[in-house]
Amino acid sequence: MTSMPRAADVSPISRPSRRGAAPPAWLVVALACAGQFLVVLDVSVVNVALPSMRADLGMSASGLQWVVNAYAIAFAGFMLLGGRAGDLYGRKRMFLVGLALFTLASLGGGLAQDGWQLLLARAVQGLGAAVLAPSTLTIVTSAVAEGAARARAIATWTAVGAGGGAAGGLVGGVLVDTLSWRWVLLINVPVGAVVLLSSLRWLPESRAGDRRRLDLPGAVLVTAGLGVLAYGISQTEAEGWTAAATLVPLAAGLALIALFLVVEARTAAPLMPLGLFRARAVSSANAAMFLSGSAMFCMWFFMTLYAQNVLGYTPLEAGLALVPSSLAVLIGSKSAPRFMPVLGARNVAVLGTLVAAVGFGWQSLMTARGDYLTEIMFPGILMMLGAGLTATPLAALATSGAAPGEAGLVSGLINTSRTMGGSLGLAVMSTIAAARTARAAGSGGGTREALTEGYALAFRTGAGVLLGGVVLMVVWLPWGKAAGPSATGVAGASGGSGEAAEPAESVTPTTSTTLEK
Repeated sequence: MTSMPRAADVSPISRPSRRGAAPPAWLVVALACAGQFLVVLDVSVVNVALPSMRADLGMSASGLQWVVNAYAIAFAGFMLLGGRAGDLYGRKRMFLVGLALFTLASLGGGLAQDGWQLLLARAVQGLGAAVLAPSTLTIVTSAVAEGAARARAIATWTAVGAGGGAAGGLVGGVLVDTLSWRWVLLINVPVGAVVLLSSLRWLPESRAGDRRRLDLPGAVLVTAGLGVLAYGISQTEAEGWTAAATLVPLAAGLALIALFLVVEARTAAPLMPLGLFRARAVSSANAAMFLSGSAMFCMWFFMTLYAQNVLGYTPLEAGLALVPSSLAVLIGSKSAPRFMPVLGARNVAVLGTLVAAVGFGWQSLMTARGDYLTEIMFPGILMMLGAGLTATPLAALATSGAAPGEAGLVSGLINTSRTMGGSLGLAVMSTIAAARTARAAGSGGGTREALTEGYALAFRTGAGVLLGGVVLMVVWLPWGKAAGPSATGVAGASGGSGEAAEPAESVTPTTSTTLEK
């Protein structure tokens, strides 16, 4: 990552930094990855602080769950809008706007004196993250020429994002134990300010070059649809799948998304051109990422609960216990580009998912008096090593067929697929675990034993979901070996070729034309 690509490789419009000298590619990649780390970290960092938040602000149990849900729903719901806005108005501009919103909302949440203030701040944090996150991958791929360097840059972006999610429990545990719950939010303020000022100075600007107006009706419909659908999903744990409080928002969310698809098919400048999904690499990789995220997102949640509620770990001890898993996901992400030119992106994704499924199956054998090495560390390493190996080739395949005008959109799609998959998966797994725990407790089992049975069933279900993902990948993902450093390289989100990542099965000219409209 030592040289900048030609302007034609990035987008039709690309502006250097203020002083005219192109910044080093490693600096651009570092700034984009720093933004990605912050937004992913905040998905999970508040989990260990929830009891302290409830005690300090007097929040109800139902209100407390929205400390997590408000962020996740806003993040997923506005992701497509953020991606398209980056294409139309500039990736750097949207990166700065999103980071500023995120940083200010973190300050407001850290200083909140009432529950509603905290929830509002978390929702604005999610909005800022949705504007910021799609631009990060596009900025990374714009900074590095196609080939081995771009594959390594995408792997770094994936590893940093995965590391942010993995580090949430540890960072939150340290801050809560040493300072207070407020610092899980306030820590974003100085870090965000440094990244914001550095990005203002060093990040180059780029956009798709067309001046189409933003598709506001489509943006409102998809945001409302995803938000209402996610709300319905979040209700399943407390209300069950058959309650009106669950079914009504689920039906409304699906209806809004269906209306969104109708609008997109008829508008002249759609937020999400439906022809985009004619590219096999785009549609199949997003479907695979959705399934993978639905299982992987649950790992940290249930492992933390198992460590604290069953084994009696403190928040800090639980975070430390998962450090090997955090390192494993980084190793997997950085190792994937080395295997991709040899095995092909599709086969690396399949291999990673199989490794993760073995880890989930092993973890489902947990007991109420679990040994750390065999019931947390080793299965956790397998789960997260597999997650890292899977995410990099899927991200590379998803962006491989994107024309410059759709780069931010595809980046938003891959993030949306992962986030919505995680939200749906966690809601389903939580419902399954709670039902099994209730049955076990009703049969006379102890609290720890009952909880263990519920968590174990969630991991067995996750293993089944991952095996289903393997079948989908084998059948649907494109074949070939060129999605790695040895051949054409990973065609990133800003690649203009419109070709798939592998020479054996290129995207057809019809698809490429559709992407460039």
